Amino acid sequence: MKVVDHIKNAKGTLFSIEILPPLKGQDIKSIFDAIEPLMEFKPPFIDVTYHREEYLYKKRENGYLEKVATRKRPGTVGICAAIMNRFQVDAVPHIICGGFSKEETENALIDLSFLGVDNVLALRGDAIKSEGVFVPEKNGNNYATDLIEQITNMNKGRYLDDEVENAAPSNFCIGVAGYPEKHFEAPNMKSDIKYLKQKVEMGAEYVVTQMFFDNSKYFEFVETCRKEGIQVPIIPGLKPLTTKSQIAALPRIFNIDLPNDFTDALDKCKDNAAVKEVGTEWCIQQSKELKAAGVPVLHYYSMGKSDIIKTIASAVF
Repeated sequence: MKVVDHIKNAKGTLFSIEILPPLKGQDIKSIFDAIEPLMEFKPPFIDVTYHREEYLYKKRENGYLEKVATRKRPGTVGICAAIMNRFQVDAVPHIICGGFSKEETENALIDLSFLGVDNVLALRGDAIKSEGVFVPEKNGNNYATDLIEQITNMNKGRYLDDEVENAAPSNFCIGVAGYPEKHFEAPNMKSDIKYLKQKVEMGAEYVVTQMFFDNSKYFEFVETCRKEGIQVPIIPGLKPLTTKSQIAALPRIFNIDLPNDFTDALDKCKDNAAVKEVGTEWCIQQSKELKAAGVPVLHYYSMGKSDIIKTIASAVF
């Protein structure tokens, strides 16, 4: 079932999570173990991230360095199939521009369509660490809007090969990312909203936000979107802060602010255990306020830490 249909049929706020594929060489048991304790909250869908390639430099016998591509977390398509089979819930794979040609993207979408996957989250993706700025793959999509166009074309039965006749259309529900505190590359919020509106006009049916720790940022973002004519569901994305290092890292990496009351409480924490306790309680209060406001879904970036998410969900649902 499509995410938007789950929302339409729901009688209240839904619960969902996002998971990471296991590192290369690990089995899927860790994924199942992370999801199993959360099934009591009846997630209608589970997001599975897609990680692009990184590059390593290996020294050869002649002394030269060879640039070698490696994908640390492969398996998104297979994991989606396994989750759907094991838990009877919908899987939402992330489809990214970086590291993939348009043909590779089309082949992945065909595989997903064959598996009965009804939803995809279309993202440009991050730059790889060795490049600093995003560089598209040769013959790949440059922006999320290009990726959305490719998916919507497939939904209309249009494939890259113009000679394909009587092509069966796919039927993907397309989600996109939204940024309550704007994307770090956007010059201002007005510009960011303009491109989000463009994504919706091109076929995106719902929005999932970047993490935020100040609910007022989310409410302001939704209000601005509505004023600009963006009427699709806007799902808040939440992440409990759990370690002292995240206090500095998350604002820097994701271009977000931590509220004063939150940082005041965190400043008093002497270790990660205390940070985890404060971060979990903050996320619970965020969740309760958002749920009371009638948000369609509370979407948690679980990072495989089901114990924390279970604590939060138990207090909210």
